[in-house]
Amino acid sequence: IPVRILSADPALPYAKPPLSKDYLCGRRANLDLHSAGWVERNDVDLIRGVTVDRIDVAAREVITAGGVHYPYWHLVLAPGSAAVPLAVPGGDLAQQLRSFADAVALKMAARHAETAVVVGAGLIGCEAAACLAGLGVATTIVAPEIVPLQRRFGVDVGERIVKMLSDAGVRFIGASSVAAVEDTGVLLASGESVDGDVVVAATGVRPDIRLATAAGLATEDGRISVDEHMRTSDRNIYAAGDVTLAYNVSAGRSVVSEHWRDAAQQGLVAGLTAAGFPQSWNRVSEFTCKIGKFTLRYHGWSPPYDSCNVTDRRNGFSATYEFDGSVVGTLDATTSPAS
Repeated sequence: IPVRILSADPALPYAKPPLSKDYLCGRRANLDLHSAGWVERNDVDLIRGVTVDRIDVAAREVITAGGVHYPYWHLVLAPGSAAVPLAVPGGDLAQQLRSFADAVALKMAARHAETAVVVGAGLIGCEAAACLAGLGVATTIVAPEIVPLQRRFGVDVGERIVKMLSDAGVRFIGASSVAAVEDTGVLLASGESVDGDVVVAATGVRPDIRLATAAGLATEDGRISVDEHMRTSDRNIYAAGDVTLAYNVSAGRSVVSEHWRDAAQQGLVAGLTAAGFPQSWNRVSEFTCKIGKFTLRYHGWSPPYDSCNVTDRRNGFSATYEFDGSVVGTLDATTSPAS
């Protein structure tokens, strides 16, 4: 079956999680998904650095911004998410960490920086801050939540993450918002200034569903609705990754997943189904996060949950999340053996 991939990124396909886990920290990072040779050997037509303008559902064509028409029989949408901009005066001065090019620019800037501010305390914000501190840059996280990762893991776990960040050399300022980004750092709404030769905007992402919406595909809560086979409301169009609200067989409901492993699994399901070998998404979601000497592993579904039970251990802690009497997720935080 002829396969064509249209990518806005000029680079060969690469893994994004290692950018904030390893590459930025200066550790060896296995970024390559496939080599140029693999693409050629498998007869995949990879077209890089191209922007798709729209989908003509009736004609079954994808049309680029340059006016090139690419016909399809089956189409898989995997545009991912776009960074939510830091919408304050000077916000455009803040650096992002969404692509390999972003990571290279941030790593270069860190070489000449003494201080850094990371705005946002989600997974990428915490990982990036710990990496910057590990490079010898005095780093501060500023976030509106009272603890890091509060919406994801809750206050009890968030308090322990504050300690992890502190051990890694990161200062955390919670319950605060940035009013402006300046040449020397950020100005908080409280009037306090925080020094930052480098400012990183880790202010979250928004699923990029523009193509799907314009094509008239069914969406819900800002995501593309797909079944367990990753099929959209148009039976010849599939979707995978951040953009989906996908039915998971194990969960027995449609769930949101914003993590690399789930996106890869959904892509596999979509590809096999489109090729005539129907598959279903049935794996339980999981992801890892590295903060300093700790590795956090989560297995389960995204919130909501109504209780969180934390058990401390000598080398870390574990947490169990329940909703309506059933376990919906587990978190394990462990220090590396070298620690």
